Amino acid sequence: MKPMVQQAQEAAAYIGKRSGHRPVIGLVLGSGLGVLAEEIRHADVIPYEEIPHFPVSTVQGHAGQLVLGELEGQTVVAMQGRFHYYEGYGLDQVTFPIRVMKDLGVDRLIVTNAAGGINLDFGAGDLMLIQDHINLMFNNPLFGPNAPEWGVRFPDMSDAYDPSYRQLARRVAEDQNVSLREGVYVGLTGPTYETPAEIRMLRKLGGDAVGMSTVPEVIAARHAGIRVLGISCISNLAAGILDQPLSHDEVMETAEQVKPRFIRLVKGIIKDIRSV
Repeated sequence: MKPMVQQAQEAAAYIGKRSGHRPVIGLVLGSGLGVLAEEIRHADVIPYEEIPHFPVSTVQGHAGQLVLGELEGQTVVAMQGRFHYYEGYGLDQVTFPIRVMKDLGVDRLIVTNAAGGINLDFGAGDLMLIQDHINLMFNNPLFGPNAPEWGVRFPDMSDAYDPSYRQLARRVAEDQNVSLREGVYVGLTGPTYETPAEIRMLRKLGGDAVGMSTVPEVIAARHAGIRVLGISCISNLAAGILDQPLSHDEVMETAEQVKPRFIRLVKGIIKDIRSV
C-alpha cells in the first residue's frame, strides 16, 4: 500500500484536475448540515467514490461528496458528509480528507456536527461554539510513525479551537441576533448513544455536548497547522435528561429546524474569517 502522504497527494492532484477552484477554507458538514454546500456558487461537485484513496460515507444525512466553489467571496471546499470511526474506518482514514485539504492549500477549517446536549441549560436546536474538546475515543489519528511533511511529532493542542475565530463567531452571532452557546465537546466512538450514567460522568468531566466525530479531524488539522473553528448543533438532549428514547431521526429533524440560523451564521463567519 502507498504511504498515506502519497495517497493524499494523489487525491489532491485528482481534485485539482477536476476543479479550477483553489480553496483556502475547508468545511466539514455534519449530519443534516450539508445543506450549507448548496449555497456554494460556481460549484464543482466530486463524489467521494471517484476520488483516489477516499473512503465512502455510509451514514444517513451525509451526501458523500466534495463541493468546491465560492462562498461569501471566499474559495472553499466542503465535505458533504464525513467519515466516522464507528463505520469501521481507522482514524487515518477518518482524517484523510483533512490531509487532502491541506495539500489543496486549505489553512482554515470550520468543522460542524450534530451533538447531544449534556449541559442542562442547553436545549434542542441550540448552536454551540466549541471552545475545547475531550477525546474519549481512546485513539488518536497521529498514532504510528510521524509524517514530518504534515506536522511535528508532538503538536500543541492548547488552542485547538482558534480563540480569534471564536471571537469572530461571537461577533457575527451578535450582529445577526443569533443565540450562540459555548462549551466543551466530548468525542466518543459510537455508534450507540450514551447511557444516562455515562452522561452524568461526562457532565462531571466538564463536557457540555457529546458526539461521535470532530475530535480526530481537529487533531489532524492542528497537526498540519490548520486553524480551526468548531460549531455543534445541539440536536437532542442526551440520555437521562428527558424521559424519551434517542434516535437519528430526531437529529435530522432538529438540523432541519436549525438550518436557516446555521447557514446565516457560518456564511457570516466565512465572509470575514480571512481578515482574522
